[in-house]
Amino acid sequence: MSMNIKFGEYIIREWTPSDEAALVKYADNRRVWVNLDDIFPHPYTAADARAWIVTASARPVTNFAIATDEEAIGGIGLKLQKDIYRRTADVGYWLGEPYWGKGIATAALAAIVDFGFGELDLVRLQANVFEYNPRSARVLEKNGFRLEGRLVKNITKDGKVIDSLLYALTRDDM
Repeated sequence: MSMNIKFGEYIIREWTPSDEAALVKYADNRRVWVNLDDIFPHPYTAADARAWIVTASARPVTNFAIATDEEAIGGIGLKLQKDIYRRTADVGYWLGEPYWGKGIATAALAAIVDFGFGELDLVRLQANVFEYNPRSARVLEKNGFRLEGRLVKNITKDGKVIDSLLYALTRDDM
């Protein structure tokens, strides 16, 4: 159930040990980190990259590199839920700053939506967006995700308590 999807000059593929240097190059950026869960460390070291590549290779693979032909430039994945939520997954994505604003995240998300609903038999995908990140919200909206609500003061990031916006897409929305 591996994924290898080409879109334009980019590809979504599994992480490999050869991605370590590029992962550190793009992930070790405060402007990337400030929009992600704290499980994504800052500073981002080679040891962090090695650990992530091992974690991301767990089966079934649900975390992927967004890459050019030369290197990984970001990541995208699904966090599968359990128990009564087992047909739901949280969606997450990030790109190295030089690649922002080029439509790459939007296209990569479209591929992950197809993967989640097709290969993993999910019925719901959801994402929490930090209130100060309208660009990420727009990526979701362009892929048909709907704003379900504002979760007030539910995130503490970088010493600040902020709201998050819950977006979701169901199989029936497709």
